[in-house]
Amino acid sequence: MIQIGIRAHDMEKAPIDKLVENINKKGFSCTQLALSKAITSFNTDIEAMTPGFALYLKKIFEKNNVDIAVLGCYQELGCKEDSEFKNIRKLYEAHIRFAALLGCGMVGTETWTKDMNAESDEALERLTENMRQIVSYAEKMGVIIGMEPVAGHIVYDFKRARRVLDNIDSPNLQIIFDPVNVITKDNYENQEYIIREAFELCKDEIACIHAKDFILDKEGNIKPVIAGDGMLDYKLLFQILRRKKPFIHVLLEETTPDNVFNAKEYLENMYEKA
Repeated sequence: MIQIGIRAHDMEKAPIDKLVENINKKGFSCTQLALSKAITSFNTDIEAMTPGFALYLKKIFEKNNVDIAVLGCYQELGCKEDSEFKNIRKLYEAHIRFAALLGCGMVGTETWTKDMNAESDEALERLTENMRQIVSYAEKMGVIIGMEPVAGHIVYDFKRARRVLDNIDSPNLQIIFDPVNVITKDNYENQEYIIREAFELCKDEIACIHAKDFILDKEGNIKPVIAGDGMLDYKLLFQILRRKKPFIHVLLEETTPDNVFNAKEYLENMYEKA
């Protein structure tokens, strides 16, 4: 069985205790928590990320039987300037410490950059060096870093992901797999190959799934939509998950409080048919 969850900031806005209670009441067993997006009633900056705050949140999530599958920290890990990366690294380290106290599944990140050609070897080398520092700290704290490949980012496919994984060579660096994020207008007809390649290259490291769907807009570009409203081959994805990844966290994206039950029901039905 899979464990289906939702991003906390896609829920109805509410105080954090009520928010987590509502996640449970909607039938979700896990969530992705981006502190600044989900919590708006008080400070969530580094200065606020104390053990007391972490343990306060931990009690709320445990009371409501909701796992924090991913603690989001989607900052610019491809940053080119050392002075800028120093501050970014501090933010990741704060999230890693926080995750250790919360008991999170992982700290999630992407690999975007604004400073250079994302597809260049230079960008990949820079990212790898920056990621190595983050993962080294995560190792000390017993925390997993979940790297999410995204088309247009430095790690834009699973061949690039494999290179980063091999270069860093740490069990604390794993993968968040969002099939839609690596599908483009040029490759969407080859989605079976894309999904199978992801599991062939990174089968041991895929530790969490993001679940949404896609359609083509009027210009032929990929447009993300909720699961069940698009073209993604969920039958294939769930056949693989059923065989290889029991109880993996599967987190819905592109949902609203009004349509989330449709997406959840769709995933449950597709998993049963897989």
